[in-house]
This record gives sequence, structure tokens and C-alpha cells, in this order.
Amino acid sequence: MSEIAESCGLVAVLGAPNAGKSTLVNALVGQKVAIVSQKAQTTRARLMGIALEQSDKHNAQIILADTPGIFAPRRRLDRAMVAAAWEGASEADAILLVVDAAKKNRQGLEEILESLKARPERKLLALNKVDLCPKEPLLVLAQELTQAVDFAEVFFISASTGDGVAQLKARLADLMPEGPWNFPEDQVSDASERLMACEITREQLYRQLHDELPYDSTVRPESYTHRKDGSVEIRQQIVIARESQKPIVLGKRGARLKAIGEAARAELAELLGVKVHLFLHVKVDENWADAREIYEEIGLEWVR
Repeated sequence: MSEIAESCGLVAVLGAPNAGKSTLVNALVGQKVAIVSQKAQTTRARLMGIALEQSDKHNAQIILADTPGIFAPRRRLDRAMVAAAWEGASEADAILLVVDAAKKNRQGLEEILESLKARPERKLLALNKVDLCPKEPLLVLAQELTQAVDFAEVFFISASTGDGVAQLKARLADLMPEGPWNFPEDQVSDASERLMACEITREQLYRQLHDELPYDSTVRPESYTHRKDGSVEIRQQIVIARESQKPIVLGKRGARLKAIGEAARAELAELLGVKVHLFLHVKVDENWADAREIYEEIGLEWVR
């Protein structure tokens, strides 16, 4: 029996905010590589998740560009995020458009479909959250979208339950061009530990503060040190735009900040497999979203 050739390629995962792109990327990779939140526009950087599909049919490495959701940009950060999303689509071996099938208001989807029409890449459609939808409207939606854009294939999935994800992954593996893998077998993301640590703290910030804290917040790295005992010391800034937001993040006698830190520390320790010492402090900077160095930290182009 002949040896199965290796294949490797790039899939750009596009969609409107909150379509479930990051949840799907995590499901395809088989572990968490992108943060997930009910807040729209959670993904800021263009992170690469690395999925493997190895069987008697496949020996494929699928590089998934988990792109920021595409929306109408207002601020500089918004414009950089949308630019990163479309950049993720260029030179991809396939574009996977993820649509929240359970959402009645599909604001922004028409603009994405219009932009996709002329793109030369192979385009696939994943209707997500099908576990929350009756079958008939799903089929109608699939027909409407395939009439708008020439999608090569349509997949009905639920990224959160895993329904249909294996079939989608096998098909993506089929589409990867023959060639050597770009990453080692045990690597699941191109994100540095330093960036991933900030992302995990930011996820906890969103989870624990829900609607209390708007999007004008971020988490920045200060230091990331490997101690002699094998543990990791991580120091980070939680940057907010207004002084009035500081008590929200700190909580009564610092209880909220402590809870955010404890949850992030526990997840980081599990992810890194070592003891983690996490130190957080809150900084107010109303112009943080215009600071060029922040864009460099999360891998976005600073746009005018």
C-alpha cells in the first residue's frame, strides 16, 4: 500500500460578528486556540488555528485563519480588524463563510456576500447553530445564499455541539494542496504564549463583566518570565478608556479583578501545563485604541 502524501493549505474563516467562527476553529483544531465570548467582535487579531486530519485517506494540515468578524468599521481599530479579515482571505486555498443560521437579523451579511462574489478562491458555506433551527427555514436560507454567491458546497453544522464538524473537516482536508506541513505536528496555533495569555485574560474580562464594560478595553503584556522552578510569571495591564470604568473592573475591594485573575490563571496553567503566577493591574488610557504598539502586539496593521 502506497504511503499517503502530506497536504497543507490555508482556509480563511469569514463571517459577520458572533457567527461562531472562533468556536468552529476551536472545534476543528480539537482544543481551544481562540477566545470565545457572546460579545460581538471578540476576535481582534488574525489568529491561525492548526488542524490535523490524519486517516487512511488524509494526512492533511489545515491552517485556519480565524479572522475578526466583518462589520461596518467606525474606529481605527475597527478598520484594522476588517482589513485583517479580508487579508486572511487572500491567497487562501478556500474561504469558509460561517453564517449564524439561528439569527434573524443578518446585518452586514449582504456586504460580505457582495464582496465574495468576485473572489476567485473556492468558497464554502457553513450554516452554524443548526441545532437551534427548524429544518425547513435552513434549507430556504441555504438556497438564498447559494443563489447570491457561487458556493461550491454547503455544510449544516453546530460548532458548539460538534454536529457536522467532522464532515466539514474531512472535506477541508480533501481541498488542501499536496505539500509539506508548515507547522510541527503538535503545534495548534501560531499565536505566541504571550499573546495567548493576554487573549485568555481578555476573555475573562468580557465573561465576568458582560455588558458592564464596553469594547473600549484591552489587555496588554508587560512581562512573561520563565522562573527557575519551571513556573511562569506573567504581568499584564488591563487598559480601559475612562476613569469611571476602573471601579467596574476592580470591583468591591478588588474582588472582581481578583476573580478575573484567578480564572485566567487557572486556564493558563492548564493550557501551558505549568504553574502560573499572574499579576494584573488596571491602567486608564482614553487613546489606547490609537496606539501603534498595540496593533503590533496583536498582529494588526496600523491603519490611518
